[in-house]
Amino acid sequence: MRAVCVTERRALEVREVPTPVNPPRGHILVDIEAGCINHGDKTFLARPMSTRGFNTSLYGIWGASAAGQVLSIGPDVPAKFAGKSVALYRSLTPSPHTVGLWCERALVPWTSCVILPDGVSAEDYSGSLVNVITAYAFLEEMAAAGHKGVIVTAGNSATGLAMAALTRNKNIPAIFLVRSEKSRETLLGLGVDHVLATSGKDFETEFSQLAEQLQTTAVFDGVGGEIIDRIAPQLPMNSTLWFYGFLAGSTPVSVPSTLFMMKNLTMQPFSNFNSVTVRDRLAQALAFVQEAIGDPLFRTKIGKTFGLEQIAQAMAYESTPGAKAILVTKPA
Repeated sequence: MRAVCVTERRALEVREVPTPVNPPRGHILVDIEAGCINHGDKTFLARPMSTRGFNTSLYGIWGASAAGQVLSIGPDVPAKFAGKSVALYRSLTPSPHTVGLWCERALVPWTSCVILPDGVSAEDYSGSLVNVITAYAFLEEMAAAGHKGVIVTAGNSATGLAMAALTRNKNIPAIFLVRSEKSRETLLGLGVDHVLATSGKDFETEFSQLAEQLQTTAVFDGVGGEIIDRIAPQLPMNSTLWFYGFLAGSTPVSVPSTLFMMKNLTMQPFSNFNSVTVRDRLAQALAFVQEAIGDPLFRTKIGKTFGLEQIAQAMAYESTPGAKAILVTKPA
C-alpha cells in the first residue's frame, strides 16, 4: 500500500509498504479515508527532540490524525467497532504493531480511536480527536492544580474550538483570545462567550477586568511570543501558563522576573500524551469524548484536500487560522 513515510533526513516521501491484514489482540484494521495535517506534525518533523513520548509507526509512517472505516477487529476489541467510521489519534496508545496513519490502511489499538456518529464525513473529523483529547486532558490537569477558569490564547484554532465546546459542556469559565474583530465575530456567532480580539485598542484593560471577574487563572497557550508578554501583567494572582503549541515560532517570551514574584506566576509545558488523563484515565476520557464528538465545534476545519503523492504541497499549505490541509487516499 502507499504510505507517507519519514526519511533519515527528516523529509517525507510516499513509499510502498506492506499492507496490514490481520489485526492482533486489542487492535483494529482501518481503511483510511482522510488524514489531517496539524501544526504539531510539522513541528515534530523539524524538531526530532520534540517527538519524545510520541508513539511511532512501523515503516516510519508519519501522521497523528486520521479517520476511516473499520475493516476488521482483533480479539478483545468491543464488537461495536466492527464496520464503524472512526476518528483516530495515534499517540493515545503505544503499540509495536501500529501501522499508520497517513496511509491507505492503518492498524492501531482500539483505544486510539472513537466511533463517529452515523452519516458524518470522515474528512470532517480527520483531525478532531487530537484536539478534543488535548482540551479534555488539559481541563483535567488544570482542575487537579486547583484552577477554576481558563484563558485560551489560540481561540480560533481547532484546539481552541474544542476547548470552547468542552468548557461550555462542563460549565467552566473561559476567555478566548483571537487576533481580529472578524475572528471574534465568528466565534461569537458559534455561540462562544467571552471572546476578545487582541487587536482592540482597549484589549489589555478589558482582558484584565474579565480575567479578574471570571478568575481564569489557567492559561492554555498555543501561540507563545508577544501575546504572553501582553497578557502576563494582566493575569490574576497565582496564575499558571501552560505551553502546548508554537504558532509564534521562535519569537521569545519576555516576562520580567519581578512579575513572577509579584503575581506568583508559574510557567510549564503541557503534553497531552504525557498527561495523567492519557496515561492513567484514557478509558474514562474516551467514553466522554464518544458522547461529545458530534458537537459541530469539534469538526475539522478543512482548507484544501491533497492526494498522498502531494505531501510536499500539503505540508507547505497555509490558510486561514484553524483551516487544515487534508490528505485523502482516494482523491476525487
